[in-house]
Order: sequence, then C-alpha cells, then structure tokens
Amino acid sequence: MSALRKGGRTKRRRANRTPVARRPTIRFGGIGDEAAPDLAGQIDALDELGWNELELRTVDGAWIADLPVGQVLDIARTLRKRRIRISAVASRTGNWASDITDDYGPDELEQAALAFRAALLGVDRIRVMSYPNGTGLPEAEWRRRVLERMRDIADGLYRGGQLALHENCAGWAGSSAEKALDLIASVNNPGLRLLHDTGNGIPYGYDGYELLRRTVEHVDHVHVKDAVGGGADTRYVLPGEGDARLAESLRLLTARGWRGVWSLEPHLATRPHEGLAADGRAESGFVAAGRALTALVEREVLPHSPGWRLVPGGLVLDAPVPRQAERPEVLSDAR
Repeated sequence: MSALRKGGRTKRRRANRTPVARRPTIRFGGIGDEAAPDLAGQIDALDELGWNELELRTVDGAWIADLPVGQVLDIARTLRKRRIRISAVASRTGNWASDITDDYGPDELEQAALAFRAALLGVDRIRVMSYPNGTGLPEAEWRRRVLERMRDIADGLYRGGQLALHENCAGWAGSSAEKALDLIASVNNPGLRLLHDTGNGIPYGYDGYELLRRTVEHVDHVHVKDAVGGGADTRYVLPGEGDARLAESLRLLTARGWRGVWSLEPHLATRPHEGLAADGRAESGFVAAGRALTALVEREVLPHSPGWRLVPGGLVLDAPVPRQAERPEVLSDAR
C-alpha cells in the first residue's frame, strides 16, 4: 500500500525514504584457506572484497573434522561477531586422496565428527566426492559401492538436518552428467544435492558448462574457478581469463533465477591435491580473483541477465526471471 490511514486521515509515505538493504539473492564468498591458512587471514581477505560468506576447508592447516571442539566454538564465536556466515564445510570423504576400495570406517568417523562440528558452526552443507577407482574395479562394482556409501552419507546427514553436496571432482560421478544424474536418482534422498565447480572440467577433460546445463536443477552450491590447458598441464587463472566457459555458466544460473552462494576457489596458490597452500600473502591471488570475478559479472553476466543488479556482497534479483529463461533444457539420463 502507498498510504497509511490514521484517525480517518490519509498520510502519504515519504517518497525519499531510504530503502531497506536487501540480502543478496546470489551471495559472493570463498573457500577461506585459498587466501590464508589462519582464520584471521581468511577474514581479512573477505573484508578486502566486502564479502561475508566463508566456506571452511582447513584452519591452521587442519581439516575442520580434526579441529578440537573448543577451537570450533572459538571459530563460531569469531565469525558471529564479524557477521560472517559459513556457507559450507569440506570433508575428505571420497576425494582425490581416497579410493573406493578403502575401508569405509574412517569416512564414517569423519562424517560424524564433521556433522557435529558443522552443527556448532551453524552450517548445514557438507562437501563430499564419489571415490576414485585407482584399483581398477569393474564399472558396475565401482558404481554399486559408491551408491551404497552415498546412500549412507545422505541418510545420516539428512536425519541430522544437514545436506551432502557432491562435487564434480574426483570420483565415479565427478565428470559425467549421466553419472551425476544417476547418483541423484539412485540415492533418491533430499539429503544429497550437487556442488558444481565451474573450473574442474579443464583438468578432468570435460565441458563444465555442458555438465552444469544438464544437472543445474540439482545444483545447490557453486565453486568458481577458471583454468587453461588440461590434464597435467592445467594452469589456473583469474576468473574470466580461462577456457572454462565461466561467464556462460554464471549466465545460465542467473537465467534460472538461481539462489545460493558463488564460492571462490581460484587455486592460484592453494591446491590441496598438489600439496600447495597459501601463506596469507597477497600472492595467494584470492583478492585479485575476487575482483576479477566481480568485473566479469559486470562485463559479461549482468548485461545478459535482466532483473539482476550488483550489490555489496553479491547480486540481487529485482524482477521475476522472464518465463522463457526460467528452465533451460535439462536432459536427464539417470537410470
């Protein structure tokens, strides 16, 4: 309503009233240890960018599941005081350092420890992968074992009010839309969703944009990176300077009216699978990558995204997405 009634008289609202600040529809954030090993350095990097979404993988070189509970509580208090929201936490479950033939016991212990710590941190999203097959199991057996473990993980997290996010990285369902859709359909649990990494197609040899196009309706969280080369010759670059079709992927998300976090993982200094970690200096490239992401969005995303605008910390959707752009074709090959 444009008017208020009081005592039978009508009072017009002031046209120049300061608008209430809106929380971004798409929020910009990043994986903290890509910027610095310590929490203070990770917060400083976010402050430089004016962002307040932090994804936690390691702090002081330790994975979150391994941190003492007292330190986790300290982290939670610090981030609340700084008004920084935790968007997700990372597990090692099913990642590049594991194998589908490994004993599942350590993963069960990590999931329990991480779920407890995530609850203390006030976050309900936990990153997982779907297990490499370094020992050469037949495809059908590899799939069977992955699905069995993923059902257990999704069920345990869902019962605790949490969500497993499967990343398109190492593992059975990591580089194929068909397998990712098969994973979602076969597990058939709302406790499992997809995490799409925009740059992982370069090192793993597939088109990341096409993977996103075919799986986007299941994507709950996004990692932003860009790269050139391929395979062992992959080199990570600033967002918009590589061959990952990053701008196209971001436009696909805005075209759908997607909501969530674009979490920066530039890999310019920190690459856990190579044993490389940022030391907190500017050379980590995290802040430069964040600024490059913002520039890319302004230059190549917003001009093609009607209804969206840039605000501190992300993007706001001011108007409904045009009907014809709401649901691009998604081809489901799930079994």
